[in-house]
Parts: sequence; structure tokens; C-alpha cells
Amino acid sequence: MKNIGELISLVKTQYPEKEIIALHEPVFRGNEKKYLLDTIDSTFVSSVGKYVDRFEEMVQAQTNTKKAVAVVNGTASLQVALRLVGVKPGDEVITQALTFVATVNAIAYNDASPIFIDVDLDTMGLSPFAVEIFLNEYGEMREDGCYNKQTGKKISACLPMHTFGFPVHMDKLIEICEKWNIPIVEDAAESLGSEYKGQKTGSLGQIGAFSFNGNKIVTSGGGGAIVTNDLEIGKKAKHLTTTAKVPHSFEFMHDELGYNFRMPNLNAALACAQLEQLPSIMKNKRELALLYTEFFRTQGVKFRQELPNTKANYWLMCVELENMKDKEIFLKETNSKKILTRPIWQLMYRLPMYSHCQRDEQINAEFLEERIVNLPSGVR
Repeated sequence: MKNIGELISLVKTQYPEKEIIALHEPVFRGNEKKYLLDTIDSTFVSSVGKYVDRFEEMVQAQTNTKKAVAVVNGTASLQVALRLVGVKPGDEVITQALTFVATVNAIAYNDASPIFIDVDLDTMGLSPFAVEIFLNEYGEMREDGCYNKQTGKKISACLPMHTFGFPVHMDKLIEICEKWNIPIVEDAAESLGSEYKGQKTGSLGQIGAFSFNGNKIVTSGGGGAIVTNDLEIGKKAKHLTTTAKVPHSFEFMHDELGYNFRMPNLNAALACAQLEQLPSIMKNKRELALLYTEFFRTQGVKFRQELPNTKANYWLMCVELENMKDKEIFLKETNSKKILTRPIWQLMYRLPMYSHCQRDEQINAEFLEERIVNLPSGVR
């Protein structure tokens, strides 16, 4: 870009009290302390308490889903969601290589393998068209579902990720996956508050998974949530994430292998206070996105904006630079001035544990890997 110094000045004016300007640090301006003290006073600080129930109700309302289940983090929500849609050891899951490692780790935790399919340039998320090309070449329908002709393994799920809060082209992806009888689990970890054609992300697939980590748009410190419109799946999610304990007033009976993935009431209290502020947080971030849009237009740099018929939460804002060299210069100069920009993730098949996995050409993913840089995106 023409003048990185002008960007540094702009960012510093938006966060005037910060010596080091982080990518996305949490802001606590509501009832956080009040609810935390209330939780401590109640002595219900662990995995049972009124704030866990309230958090689940608030997530249901926010996502327009019928059931939300609080869990300990976003990775846990993905791991359980995949099991709930039928992913079994030895199966395969279609997903994207341009993602945070948790997306793919959740597949591995189910003893399944990822198939890496390319992303779309406009969304930076899983490309329905690339999925269709792959399935037309390698998919084989059998009585119990779709199989990969190359490996002979069942493709048990499709796991798109809404990158930085920008929604994937979900209608086309749903159409393709329904044709091939592949359930969709949405990795909505980064997209709380985002919408696709008027529907909340996380509510379009069979199951959605969210993260409330410390760097997310709202946080519980550490936490996640599973959401669904299928009440039976929701009931099963709650059962599995609470050690598969059969309800009883005093006996301990567990009827299958479950997980101790319960969100503590302390974390839920923090999350409830944060969720109350989500509308104002999104308004603040969208105003920042507008400032960036105008600035980068004068610099001749592509600032990533939401697409028509979508609403992005602008969790992490980003620019697309001309090439790898420009990206390296940008990162070095901004970080040297304590403006903590960062590159997009290294593609998952470059990691040693996933280097052997099947993938398509990844033309778009590699293009974006070389050019995308995240900007400070926190609430001002």
C-alpha cells in the first residue's frame, strides 16, 4: 500500500489510550462484575447455576434456534456436533484448509479424517462449487450415505467455517449436501451475530458451533455453545457434554461415553453480561469497518466487506494485499509500531499431522494465504 504510516496514525486515533493495540481484546463495560460477584455469592461457581441456563436461553434467542447447549470451548462444541450428526471413527469430513486448527482437530478427535476443499475468494469460506466438483468426481451414493470412491470411506459430514464472521454461500452448499445426503455442521465460532439472507449463522445447518474465547466478539473467558433446531439432537448434546449422566437425585449412572465439557457458571455469568451488549458491540465494529473501508479506498487496497444479502459481524477485519512481499512488509512495519496485525492461518495441509489428507488444488486458499492480513478490530 502507498503509506503504512497513515494507517498506523488512523489506528492510533481509534485506540488513543492503548500503548499496544491488540488485534481483538475483550471489553467489559456492562454487568460483568455484577454477575460474577452474584455467582461467587451464590457459591454455584462450577457447572450448575442460573447463569448457565440463562446463557443457553440467550444464545437460543440470538441464533433463532430451538436449543443451545453451553460447553467449555468452541473446539468441544465442534467435536460433539460432529459426533451428533453421525461421524464415526474411520469416516471423512469435508472442510476447508483455510481455517483455525480447531476446525480440523475436532474432526481428528472423532478419529475421522478431513478432506480439504477450496474456499471461495469472496467469502474466504468453503466453496459450494468446489464441493460439488469434488463430489461429482469422487462421491458414490450407497444405501447408508455418501462414500469417497478414492478411499472407500464414508463422508459423514460437511464442516464449513464462516471465516472472520463472513458467511459462506450456504444455500448452494445446503442444496449440494442434501443431494449427497451429507449433514452440515456450521463452524460458526467466529460469526456470532452474522446473518446469511436474513438467517443467523449457526442456524442453517443441522448443528452450529460457537466459540466464546477471550478474543471473540463476545467472551466468556473460555466457552462455547452447540445450537440446533432439532430438539432431539439438542437433548443428546446436553447429555453427552455432561458426562452422559442419567438424571437421578443421588445415583451416578452413565449410559455411554460422554464428555466433561460443561461450561462453569462463572464463565456463563461473564457471557450473559457480554451478550447483553452484542448489539452495541456490532454497531461499534461496523462503524470501524466503515472507517477502514474509506481509508483503504484512498490507498487502492482491498478491504474485505460483507457481501450482498449477508450481514457480517466484522469479528476480525482484514485487507487483501498485492502479494506475499507486500504482506511481509505490512506485518513488519505495523507490528514494529505496536499495531498487532497478523497473517491469516497457515493452510491446514501444511501442518505435519494433516499433510497426508486428501485435498483439491486449493488455488483460492493459497492465493488468500499469501495476501490476507488482519487489522486491529476491537471495540473502541
